[in-house]
Formats: sequence, structure tokens, C-alpha cells
Amino acid sequence: MALQPNIGLDADVLKKDNELLNAFLADLHVLYIKTRKFHWDVAGPSFKEYHEFFEEQYNALEEEIDLVAERVRQLGGRPVATMKDFLAETSLKEDYDGHIGTPDMFKRLLADHEQIIRELREDVDKTDELGDAGTSDFLTGLMEEHEKHAWMLRKYLS
Repeated sequence: MALQPNIGLDADVLKKDNELLNAFLADLHVLYIKTRKFHWDVAGPSFKEYHEFFEEQYNALEEEIDLVAERVRQLGGRPVATMKDFLAETSLKEDYDGHIGTPDMFKRLLADHEQIIRELREDVDKTDELGDAGTSDFLTGLMEEHEKHAWMLRKYLS
């Protein structure tokens, strides 16, 4: 039996934290796969620039996935870790379309980042109400990263 953290948060708070972190983790995995798909599918005169841009985005998401999973473990939880669980927990739509045009790739990724930002704002408020300043601060930093990703995607659509 694993020892539960004794960090000034009761078991109910830790459970709620881990539920929202796992939902976020599922969103990140779906966004990661979508970004990789677009990295592979992008074409056209600016192929190299877009291909590298999408690679930078999915690499950042990969790092973030690890941070969120580790935060779940720090709070005594178990991160969701299967495609079945990711798809069951995510609020994002998986991308089933065949090849789509580059502008639509940017629009879809922007919409997903903006949805994640809105959800993270709610999660920051929830963790703050629960008295978990650590998770609130953690999520605030990640929200700011998604705001940066969204800004960059938006600039390609300007």
C-alpha cells in the first residue's frame, strides 16, 4: 500500500485535484496526437516552416504531459495512461478527418488550446477554493503556456 501524501491537504482535496488533473492530462494527449498528425500532414509552399512549428508545439506538449502526470503522482494519484482512458476523459474532439488544409489545422489547434485555457481558468479557481495553492500555481503556469501557443497559432491566421 502506497503512503498517501501528508502535505496539508485532506484526502478529498487530493482526490478532486487528481480528477481535474487527469481530465487535463487526457486533453493534452488528444491535443498532442492531433498536433503530431498535422505535423505529418502539412503541405504547401511553407511546408518546412509549418512542419517545424508543429514539431515545436508537440514537443512542448510532450514535456507538459510528463509534468502533469508527475503532479498527479505527487498528489498520491495515478495518471490516466491508456488511449481508452484519454478518449473517455477528454473534452476535446479527436481529429478523424482525412487530410485537411493548413489553415484548418491552425484553426482546430487554436480552438483546442483556447478550450484548454478556459478549462484551466476554471480549474485554477477550483484548486484555489480547495486551498491547494501549489496546484493552482502549477495550473496557472501551464495556462500561460497555452495562451502563448494560442497566440502563435492566431498569428498564423491573421
